[in-house]
Amino acid sequence: MTEHRFLATSLFPCSAEELYRWHSRPGALERLVPPWEPTRVVTREGGIEPGGRVVMAMRAGLFPYRWHARHIEDVPGVLFRDIQERGPFARWTHTHRFADTPDGARLEDQIDFALPGQAVLPGCTVRMVERTLERIFRYRHATLRDDLLLHRQCSRVPLRVLISGASGVLGNALIPLLTTGGHEVWTLVRRQPDRSKREIYWNPEKNALNLAGLPPFDGVIHLAGDNIGEGRWTAEKKKRVIDSRVQGTGLIARTVAGLPVRPKVLLSASAVGFYGNCLDCCMREEDRAGTDFISDVCSMWEHAAQPAEAAGIRTVFLRIGVVLTPRGGALRRLLASSMLGFPRRFGCGDQYLSWISINDMVGAILHALSCDTLAGPVNIAAPNPVTNRQLMQSLARATGRPLLPPIPAAILKSLYGQMASEVLLGGCRVATDKLQQSGYAFRHADLDPTLCHLLGRSERNPPER
Repeated sequence: MTEHRFLATSLFPCSAEELYRWHSRPGALERLVPPWEPTRVVTREGGIEPGGRVVMAMRAGLFPYRWHARHIEDVPGVLFRDIQERGPFARWTHTHRFADTPDGARLEDQIDFALPGQAVLPGCTVRMVERTLERIFRYRHATLRDDLLLHRQCSRVPLRVLISGASGVLGNALIPLLTTGGHEVWTLVRRQPDRSKREIYWNPEKNALNLAGLPPFDGVIHLAGDNIGEGRWTAEKKKRVIDSRVQGTGLIARTVAGLPVRPKVLLSASAVGFYGNCLDCCMREEDRAGTDFISDVCSMWEHAAQPAEAAGIRTVFLRIGVVLTPRGGALRRLLASSMLGFPRRFGCGDQYLSWISINDMVGAILHALSCDTLAGPVNIAAPNPVTNRQLMQSLARATGRPLLPPIPAAILKSLYGQMASEVLLGGCRVATDKLQQSGYAFRHADLDPTLCHLLGRSERNPPER
């Protein structure tokens, strides 16, 4: 059976020992899975030491399968190796090697693989596998390099952090970033908690949250809240949106304010919707709230954290823009509904979108957690917002799909009512000076390269219009 070898080598701004330690921490695999890959960790036993096992749910086109991997060798600071026990390849061995050089640590990912039934497969099959691996490891190494630079600035001191909304899109991306930086993460759950996994029960509707007897937390990150961008805003939906934010935020703020040893910081999610539909005005943190439903929600959301502020806890309101990731939210919905192409625009298309990539989103949260001078409202968005029309054009370029006729505003309003008017047809353009002046450096400031990075694509020429 013919075996093939793939190599990916890069230099990183750290020592080989630091690079090895990053890979040995919980969350390393999750951080390195490209967002366009429909992959999730199902079970895990042990770490990267020999005998450690991981089972991942994956998909090849329309066909789901499980990948069973086992670690077989580990030389701390030098290498570790894992093999496929069960999966689509006839053989698969992945060796991670670390070495110090005068220019930093060198990581070499070596993959030796063989394909089943290779004798009858088309000659291009191996090259297709290699191109897929090139896309994956280009993403992995770029993300790893950016993470290491971020941790050098923000993770010098390990922190104990409590997170709500841990199972959401943001939480799933944030927790691996924190744990690979050496931080200890506890999560709030609404089911029976597993204390071995550092879970704590809470129920905002019943005012239930007990942190007594637990080790003191350095920081709390509150992300939980009903999804405001899905479906029509019925009276019931509006109540659920408000209650899920106000009750949860108030419960957390009151609880941490009453602890004998309080956390130093509370990061509480909010949204750029605070400013309402602001046309082409560029909104800053000192600007007043708008008059839309979303504005009212954000105002109540932020006000509910007042007990923490009053207790002297540094409180940051994360006014989050539209987070872009193929794993969820607006981008996932657009990709799923646009197999034939993308509409040229929603309505007039001039409404602004303050967007941010998922890796900058979680990076900004870690930065806010560690930056002692950052407090109050902070706009969490990329520095270069775009219009709805520009977003659709960028998506078409990144995917190679055509642009289709626009969707009239009247159709969107008939389908989604007020939600369409405020979310799809309204716009918000925010300034990010406060975040940048506090020292945060964006990974992805411009939309076109961001989409190509998130989707694993090379930058393309504009599609035919």
